[in-house]
Amino acid sequence: MNEQTSGPDQAFQPSQPEPPARPPRQPVFNLPSTLLATLLLLVLIYTGQSLLSPDWLSWFLFNFGFIPLRYAVSLAEQGPQLYWTPVTYSLLHGSIEHIVFNSLWLMAFGAPVVRRIGTFRFIIFWILSAVASAALHAALNWGSEGLLIGASGVVSGLMGAACRFAFPSGRQMVRPAHLNPRLSVLQAMQNRTVIIFTLLWLVGNALIAVGIPLLGDGSQEIAWDAHIGGFVFGFFLFALFDLKPPEEYFEEPLPDDELQS
Repeated sequence: MNEQTSGPDQAFQPSQPEPPARPPRQPVFNLPSTLLATLLLLVLIYTGQSLLSPDWLSWFLFNFGFIPLRYAVSLAEQGPQLYWTPVTYSLLHGSIEHIVFNSLWLMAFGAPVVRRIGTFRFIIFWILSAVASAALHAALNWGSEGLLIGASGVVSGLMGAACRFAFPSGRQMVRPAHLNPRLSVLQAMQNRTVIIFTLLWLVGNALIAVGIPLLGDGSQEIAWDAHIGGFVFGFFLFALFDLKPPEEYFEEPLPDDELQS
């Protein structure tokens, strides 16, 4: 027999309760790597701008900012800038306040969109929403020499896209925003949260249009029309980028009236 006995000096000692396990720490900014790379690119470009002399900065903004006048004259009088500036303007910013404000909104609405559609389609979305924003701005400011820069048109496009899936109805289970079923345009227009958000967003842009700034220096003109162009693009055309919903969408059956567009 191999039984072991305890002597007097090996009296039973009651076990001490173990402290509860600490929950894993969550990162403060849990952002997709694609979005972090985008933010870093914006910061690097702005930092490079700030190091340029006034003459070189003027050259840089002329060659990479969007100017509606370029499209009001014949192609024979144009340089090649008209081909890339409808996109490159969205990577430029005019002040620290400008880039910080856009970056905060980009983190809020870009993260769920990136997680949902992936890196490649996010890049295509950025390019096309920038073009849509610039196009409406040019149409409403035809022949203007004013310079358009900033990512706010693209950010507005991401807001419009998020309205198609990030604000589910109360009947749906709580889950990460990018896993929500996509709403049709009609369903989104009937969603109370989407309606309230869109109305507040439109009121903000209406105030900007009449010269009432919501934040910052009111002497700097804000292209509210570019915001509208981006939002309309993202809201109505998001389904073109949301071609392959993840399998998690179908873990819970949708009610009969929750049809996908």
